[in-house]
Amino acid sequence: MDVQDRWRDLDVLLTRPGNLVGPGFEPGPELRDFLQSEDCRVLCVGAGGLGCEILKDLALSGFVNIDVIDMDTIDVSNLNRQFLFRMRDVGKSKAEVAAERINSRVAGVNVTPHHCRIEEKPPSWYKQFTVIILGLDSLEARRYMNSVVCSFLEFTEEGEPDMSTIKPMVDGGTEGFKGHARVILPGVTPCFECTLWLFPPQTKFPLCTLAETPRSPAHCIEYVHLILWGQARAGEEFDADTEEHMKWVYERAAERAAQYGIQGVTYQLTQGVVKNIIPAIASTNAIVSAACVLESLKIITMVSQGLNNYMMYMGSQGIYTHTVQYERDASCPICSAGVPLEVDPASTLQQVIDAMLADPALKQHLKAPSVSYGATNLYAHGIYEAETRPNLSRPIRDLIPGDERAPVLTVNDKKLHAPMRVQLKFAGSDAMAA
Repeated sequence: MDVQDRWRDLDVLLTRPGNLVGPGFEPGPELRDFLQSEDCRVLCVGAGGLGCEILKDLALSGFVNIDVIDMDTIDVSNLNRQFLFRMRDVGKSKAEVAAERINSRVAGVNVTPHHCRIEEKPPSWYKQFTVIILGLDSLEARRYMNSVVCSFLEFTEEGEPDMSTIKPMVDGGTEGFKGHARVILPGVTPCFECTLWLFPPQTKFPLCTLAETPRSPAHCIEYVHLILWGQARAGEEFDADTEEHMKWVYERAAERAAQYGIQGVTYQLTQGVVKNIIPAIASTNAIVSAACVLESLKIITMVSQGLNNYMMYMGSQGIYTHTVQYERDASCPICSAGVPLEVDPASTLQQVIDAMLADPALKQHLKAPSVSYGATNLYAHGIYEAETRPNLSRPIRDLIPGDERAPVLTVNDKKLHAPMRVQLKFAGSDAMAA
């Protein structure tokens, strides 16, 4: 097929007006030119069941410059749904093999693989992408990527988001016959931290059952994971993404299951219990990934009105989809202009830090915060600790130049994936506006 003929249907969408187009849409061939230029780069985070589908859909939807990042290697259990992989690929990098398959099958597409943890790339690296699409199965990884894109967001003096600093992110997720796609525009739509309640808590077992009366393969696995690991490998942190750690848990769990006459402990089940993984279904992955790529196309071209802002899919009994417009949390510690913190104007910097550690909205994110105002370090751990320590006893008012009544502090902490904004509100002030 001629290269131009391949994009005939895409050109029909991009070159004619319509009643359902997004704001600012201007039809013309320039849209596809941009879509396939060096200035348009899309990042797919994850090359597993959802990631394989996303990469395929991107390549067949007109995207040319695609990057994929994943730290995992291919396992035999992946082959039933992660269609870019073959038996000969077992043990190889998912990102590298997926990129090679797409590049060889779709002419003109350039997929660049990155076989590493997402934390190994600096935040500035993620800034180069036009849109970031998540195909992850981990809440922690989602929260990390959420904090990264939200860290790019800047606000005007009036507290409104600077639209030029928004980094769009599209997230997809599946659990068996259920799935979701959501659009995150930091500062405009809710981020992950705004809607953490959407994610159900992980199933927990009573420790007494695990230790004394195991009755299922999951009990044996969790006993090794939660109890035996700390006893046999004290001081060593368990990492579910380290193959040797997972194999150790599996082998000890199999021994415990044999001891109690319990059948069914497998390596795949061990991964599922430890990582709280629900078996994936290929059709669900295909539906959700299609929604994610379509939303990415809408964001970049405005060819149609975008999702606002969360779509859920349920396919266990027929096919059902529903769109929900969730609301942003104006006091979100990650995507807001600043989490409000009321303090006395005479408070010292130490007292302000103590107030942060006691505040219900902040304390879960902080352990040993470093604080700055603008480009000035007010207090910092590490090499600047001795230099900034005297500021702890100084009034916060003396450390902030001018007469700003609602100053925004930047807070860093090892528990944070990206800086947090805290907006001080001085008690007794007539102007506490956020």
